[in-house]
Amino acid sequence: MMEYLVVGSGLFGAVFANEAAKRGNHVTVIEKRDHIGGNIYTKPIEGIQVHMYGAHIFHTRSKKIWDYVNQFAQFNNYINSPIANYHGEIYNLPFNMNTFNKLWGVITPAQAQAKIKEQRAELNLMKPPKNLEEQAESLVGTDVYKKLIKGYTEKQWGAKATELPAFIIRRIPVRFTYDNNYFNDPYQGIPIGGYTQIIEQLLDNKLIDVKIKTDFFADRERYLKDYQKIVFTGMIDQFFDYELGELSYRSLQFETEVKDIDNYQGNAVVNYTDAETPYTRIIEHKHFEFGAGNKHKTVITREYPKTWQRGDEPYYPINDSVNKQLYARYLNLARKTCPDVLFGGRLGLYRYYDMDQTIMAALELVAHEFGR
Repeated sequence: MMEYLVVGSGLFGAVFANEAAKRGNHVTVIEKRDHIGGNIYTKPIEGIQVHMYGAHIFHTRSKKIWDYVNQFAQFNNYINSPIANYHGEIYNLPFNMNTFNKLWGVITPAQAQAKIKEQRAELNLMKPPKNLEEQAESLVGTDVYKKLIKGYTEKQWGAKATELPAFIIRRIPVRFTYDNNYFNDPYQGIPIGGYTQIIEQLLDNKLIDVKIKTDFFADRERYLKDYQKIVFTGMIDQFFDYELGELSYRSLQFETEVKDIDNYQGNAVVNYTDAETPYTRIIEHKHFEFGAGNKHKTVITREYPKTWQRGDEPYYPINDSVNKQLYARYLNLARKTCPDVLFGGRLGLYRYYDMDQTIMAALELVAHEFGR
């Protein structure tokens, strides 16, 4: 039996802990927050499962991952169909024939393609796009860019689109069909009763001890001495006390309130794509479960992007070339100085992961540690 310490009770840490315990190992899971679940944590408010750290819609192409997560919850058939609000004009997302019909009055795919081609030609871009604005306009034309991309993206990244690198938008999902399903993945849904139950079941094993409100860095040296192996899902640069410098992140601020109304916006996710609205989106949580909960109240959350500073929760790694190089140096430092510390999750691996990718990565680590 090995003694493992898992730092962080999010999806990556919980999956690893579950699989390690099933193989007869003892696992201690520590969590600095006052609850388990990491960013997929949900809690009931007015009988409505509220996504406390932003909207989480499970989607995957992998039947293996879909079957795995369905062991721990029953999923509904929620399909993600967000809408965009640009100064009160409503457009469907992702960009599809409904969007183009509203913008230009076009009806057929050929008409929409011709309109985008016409706008691209007017830009007269002779060289590869040198920034995000040129990249986006070269892909979808000026109208879609100005109304549905520019303001939202500048709020999200805290910088002008002309100052952002082109690679941030390598491709833009454009569909020439009347289809508002945001994801192409065949498996999609929301766990009935929220995500927290999944983490609870993953950690429900007599070989797993869970401690909340416990900060790894408050007793780091003891943890490193007492445990044979550590799975660390926090920030890799913080683990090394920022020895090589800070990696860059974007953070978020959430403003959640109960409304004395049954239905606030008619959709689970509404993106605000103008520059003047300070938040990027409003989530109305009851629509994830088709109106379940209090029939006379609803819960909404406004989401505000912000620059990350130490002490803030990091949500999005900024994977530009400078940060990728710095992360590689931290990874090399980890291999040389602490081979028994395994880094995982969005922060430990410094990459953006969807939930299915997080589970895949955790299972890959399990396979590496214990064999298939």
